[in-house]
Amino acid sequence: MDLQLRGRRAVITGGSRGIGFAVGRALAQEGATVALIARSASYVEEQAAALRSETGADVIGVAADTGNDAAVAEMARTVRDRLGGVDILVNNAAATNPGSISEDDLESEINVKVRGYLRCIRAFAPEMTERGWGRIINIGGLAARQSGSVVGSIRNVAVSALTKNLADELGPGGVNVVAVHPGATRTSTFTDILGRRAEAMGRSRADLEQQFAASVSIGRIVEPDEVAAVVAFLASPLSVALNGDPVIASGGVKGPIHY
Repeated sequence: MDLQLRGRRAVITGGSRGIGFAVGRALAQEGATVALIARSASYVEEQAAALRSETGADVIGVAADTGNDAAVAEMARTVRDRLGGVDILVNNAAATNPGSISEDDLESEINVKVRGYLRCIRAFAPEMTERGWGRIINIGGLAARQSGSVVGSIRNVAVSALTKNLADELGPGGVNVVAVHPGATRTSTFTDILGRRAEAMGRSRADLEQQFAASVSIGRIVEPDEVAAVVAFLASPLSVALNGDPVIASGGVKGPIHY
């Protein structure tokens, strides 16, 4: 299937590793021009070079802290200067949540994952609306539907609320806004956290991983590239029927029926 992404210009925050980097690869493979955004200048430039070599696409790396107004404004100027504009925004930058973030950290978490998403949307949505087409994909997480982490749930529910409000506002102008909630995904961060939890519990990592795998209907942990494939579709013109509602990329959590 041709996702009709050739020539589109995409910005991916939190783009130097994990799901963000996988999304960058998926969009580059479809012919999009990609800007990876991350806080470490040297690392994000290194990762952009790796994607250029792998895909042959035009990929750049730009350093920015999305928790800072001035940094986002400067990043947006740099991206526009280098890409000529932006058609697709994938908001993915967030601090790692091992499931035990203190409520004392709520403000800093909201600043990056909710206000940071909004900062980037404000930076790029006006030009999308002006052209009459755009896609904004906000990466949340299954804590939006599960208890266990007060901070994790609050920040991801807020991502859903932000998404729906902006979908209603921007949809008539041709800009679709969708939230994607991944479940357990085999990133290096996830495997590191799994290892630490297993050690603390006196269990093997393989045993703990099997517990996660048994909780979803596909019977295994989802890979970053599989989440990225969902995001690539949502970034395409073919996804026009999806706007505002969350997409769950978990491998199928067993049990609850959401309707």
